[in-house]
Amino acid sequence: MAEALFRRHPDDDEGVLSARRAAIVSSVGLARLAARIDLGADLLLGEGESQLGGRARPSLLASAFEAVAGALYLDLGYDATRDWLLGVAAPEVEADLPTRTLKSPKSRLQELSQHRSGERPEYTLVDVSGPDHRRTFRIAVALEGRELGVGEGLSRRIAETAAAAQAIDALESEAIDPGPPADDDGASRAVIARVDAPRG
Repeated sequence: MAEALFRRHPDDDEGVLSARRAAIVSSVGLARLAARIDLGADLLLGEGESQLGGRARPSLLASAFEAVAGALYLDLGYDATRDWLLGVAAPEVEADLPTRTLKSPKSRLQELSQHRSGERPEYTLVDVSGPDHRRTFRIAVALEGRELGVGEGLSRRIAETAAAAQAIDALESEAIDPGPPADDDGASRAVIARVDAPRG
């Protein structure tokens, strides 16, 4: 994968190439590749897990994709496996995406917060609901004491990622929002951005 990315993006430095590779081989990236080949439909799952949406669960899809790649390597060898992987991941390898979109929302929010105030985002567990085998986590993220996003997910990591993505949207909206027109006396009203609902 690294060799293919270098050939496709020869002008990128090592950091950008590493970010491109990470975006493909991360759990989220592998789950996306698995969904592309409809791998979930071929998983052998228990009735309960299947009914709970296991065939679309990112962690299962990512693990299954890795298992398929490993089986291909053992059965057909390196070259065949490489060609198959590059074929499945062709859209990601060929895409000329901005560097910032290659990083995870949590990493991007960390960089934004460091640039703005030098402080780190604070993640707080708001609620845990659902049965033990399928818990849903609700997590809020705040910066400089101000809540900017709330996310939900089947793990703390997923919920934190969703909250971070929402916070980034809020910060970027503040940065580009010129605010309402100035009053006649020249004083402009303050604009307060608030994020109330998690992403669907």
